[in-house]
Amino acid sequence: MSYLIAANWKMNKTVGETLEYLDIFLPSIKDLKSVEIMIAPPFTALSSASIKIDAYKRENEVNIKLGAQNMYYVEKGAFTGEISPIMLNELNVDYVIIGHSERRHIFGERDDLINKKMISAVESGLRPILCIGETIEEREQGKTLSVVERQLRNGLSGIEKDLPFIDIAYEPVWAIGTGVNATPEQAQEVHLFVRSLINELSKGNDSKTRILYGGSVNDKNARDLIKEKNVDGFLVGSASLDPEKFYKIITETLEV
Repeated sequence: MSYLIAANWKMNKTVGETLEYLDIFLPSIKDLKSVEIMIAPPFTALSSASIKIDAYKRENEVNIKLGAQNMYYVEKGAFTGEISPIMLNELNVDYVIIGHSERRHIFGERDDLINKKMISAVESGLRPILCIGETIEEREQGKTLSVVERQLRNGLSGIEKDLPFIDIAYEPVWAIGTGVNATPEQAQEVHLFVRSLINELSKGNDSKTRILYGGSVNDKNARDLIKEKNVDGFLVGSASLDPEKFYKIITETLEV
């Protein structure tokens, strides 16, 4: 199972900026075969990014996939502003991020809605990355593992058998965009707990499920974090907006 290094651009980059980024980034990763790379641009740039990446992959061997930052769980209907899984399929999207803390805490997404999205993603042939993580208040109250367990059990309800087609991203809310990342030991503690839990839920069929760390990952801390046994890659936010910094994070991972 190769590491997955995923970029979540959030609400950043126009179509033009996305294409400029890919012009720089794609040639740089041409020889990186032992790691899987995913980029999730904003919805407006998905089509152009898809065309650009597919064209490059036809001429070069490069292990890069396209991801979406969110989706709704029905195929079509009166849901203003939403994007369906069949729309993502048409754009050759492979991954979709679901349950990111910003979706939970800014947009009020609850576990039941996240579970519906997870089910829909799996049924539509998309590989979801389920995001979980505690707030600083929950960590200070000693609730980290109980929060993570609740989010995992609820998010995976009904699709436990599909865990080989799902990845998990542990993103402590207090570390996202703050510049303060979890220590390698803190990350390993939660990742080990997540591994044991998904092993239980999948009845031992979890070997293809990667557990990513997210939360102020950068080219300075990536190497120490990836050394931990149960850290299988990263979901990178702001540091992925610079193609050179994102490339450095990937190579730091490969050098361990």
